Amino acid sequence: MLLFALGFLLVILQPSTGQFPRVCANMQSLLSKECCPPWDGDGSPCGELSSRGSCQNILLSQAPLGPQFPFSGVDDREDWPSVFYNRTCRCEGNFMGFNCGECKFGFSGLNCTERQVRIRRNIFQLTTSEKNKFLAYLNLAKNIPSQDYVIATGTYIQMNNGSNPMFRDINVYDLFVWMHYYASRDTLLGGSNVWRDIDFAHEAPGFLPWHRAFLLMWERQIQKITGDENFTIPYWDWRDAEDCGVCNDEYMGGRHPTNPNLLSPASIFSSWQVICTRSEEYNSQQTLCSATSEGPIRRNPGNNDKSRTPRLPSSADVEFCLSLTQYESGPMDKMANYSFRNTLEGFADPQTAISNPLQSSMHNALHIYMNGSMSQVQGSANDPIFVLHHAFVDSIFERWLRRHRPMLEVYPAANAPIGHNRENYMVPFIPLYRNGEFFKPSRDLGYDYAYLQEPALESFQDFLTPYLQQARQIWPWLIGAAVFGGVVTAVLTKHIRACWKKKEGTSSEIQPLLIESEDYNNITYQSNF
Repeated sequence: MLLFALGFLLVILQPSTGQFPRVCANMQSLLSKECCPPWDGDGSPCGELSSRGSCQNILLSQAPLGPQFPFSGVDDREDWPSVFYNRTCRCEGNFMGFNCGECKFGFSGLNCTERQVRIRRNIFQLTTSEKNKFLAYLNLAKNIPSQDYVIATGTYIQMNNGSNPMFRDINVYDLFVWMHYYASRDTLLGGSNVWRDIDFAHEAPGFLPWHRAFLLMWERQIQKITGDENFTIPYWDWRDAEDCGVCNDEYMGGRHPTNPNLLSPASIFSSWQVICTRSEEYNSQQTLCSATSEGPIRRNPGNNDKSRTPRLPSSADVEFCLSLTQYESGPMDKMANYSFRNTLEGFADPQTAISNPLQSSMHNALHIYMNGSMSQVQGSANDPIFVLHHAFVDSIFERWLRRHRPMLEVYPAANAPIGHNRENYMVPFIPLYRNGEFFKPSRDLGYDYAYLQEPALESFQDFLTPYLQQARQIWPWLIGAAVFGGVVTAVLTKHIRACWKKKEGTSSEIQPLLIESEDYNNITYQSNF
C-alpha cells in the first residue's frame, strides 16, 4: 500500500537533479550547444521573465591543472560541460536547477526565501516505521524512471558531434549509480587504449565536495518522488565496528544462506540488479556503460584481503584525521602526505598521515571490507550501503570544517588533478556546481547531523580548537615581540633616569628643593614605561 501511494506521487511530482536534462538531450541542443530550458512557471528560458535566471555563456576556469592527465581534447569530461553545452541557465539569488525552477540547498518557499536545516540521523536511531519508510523509498527509486534526466550511452564523437544523439532512460536510483560511474570511469583513447589515472570524484581535493553535492542531490530526488520534503539520508556510524551492523535483513540485507556472496532472499535488495560494473569490458569495446542489468548485488562483508584492510576504522583513526590542519598537500592526489582529504579518503595511514598505496583505510576500508559490488569504484553506488557510508564520511568532513574553520582559499585554486580545482565544474552535474561551492559548513547547505548537535562539550572544544592552533602558530612571534619590547623599555628607562638626574643637578644650583624626596621618587616611577 505504501509503495502504491508513493508510485502515485510520481504522476504529480517531477524530479530535477542529475545528469543530462531530457529537454536538452536532442540534436538541436547538442548542435547549438545550448541547454536553457523554459521554467514552467512563466514559460521563459531559465525563468527569465520572473527574474529567476537567464541563459548565459559558461565561464570555465583557466587555472592550470596538475600533471596527472597529460592529454587534451580526448575526454568529454574535460572543461565540463563544454563538449556538450557552452550555454546554460545561470540562476539568480536562491534559485537553482537546470531551468532555475528549484531552490538552492537550504532554502524553500515560493520565492526560495525560507531558510531550513534538516537533520540526518543515525540509522540505528530511526524508529521501525522510519527505517521501513527509508527502505521503501530506496526501492521506489530503483523502480521509478527519472522524468527529467537521461544518460549518455555514447561519447560525443560516437554521437557524430551531436548530430546522432545517444541517450536512454534510467530509473532514479540508477541515475546516481551511473553518475558515479561516469565521473570515475577511465578515458577512452581509441583502439583498446585507455588512461586509468583519471577520476573526477576521487583521489584529489574534490572527493569530499563532490560526494557532498552527490548526496544532497540524491536526497532531494527522494524528497521529490515521495513528496516527503523532510526526508534525510541516515548515516551508519562505523567507528570501532567489529562487523557490518547494517548487513542483516532488518536493514540493508543479510547474507544468503547458501551463497555467501549474495544477499538474503528475505531482503528487498536481493532482487536489485547492478549496472556499470564491467569496466574492462567497456574499455575493450571503447563504449560507455549503457545501464543494462549485470546481475544481483554482491556482498561478502569481512571476507576481504586482510593484508590490505585488516580492520574497520576506529574512533582513534577518526580523531587523528580531524587533527590534521592541512586540507590538501603536495601533489594533491593519492600520494599526498599530511592531507586531511587523503587520510580520510583512505590512501594515507590514519596514524601517521603518510600515503601508503598498499593499504586501504578510513573511507576506502569500508568499500574493501564489503567485498563485493561496493568494492569496485565505478559501480560501488549499486549497493545501497553506499549512501549510509558516505553520509558518515561527510559528517567527518563537517567536523573538520567546524574545527578548523578554513577560508575558501584553503581549497586549491590551481594545479590539482583535472576537474578538481576550486572553480572547476563538477562532472557530470547539470545544473552546474563548482567544487568550491560545497567547501562550506553543512548548515549553509540546509542540513546537519544529529550526533554533531548532541555533545555540548565536544562542540565547545571544536569551537575553541582553531583559536588554540592559531595561538600555537604565532606563539614564537609573541615571545620575540615581548623580548624586543623589554629591551626597548630598559633603554628608554635608563635614558629617562639620566635626564632626570641631569635636571636635578642643574635646578639645585638655581633654586631650593620644592618637594620632598619621597614625592620625587613617585614622580620618577610614574614616568617609567
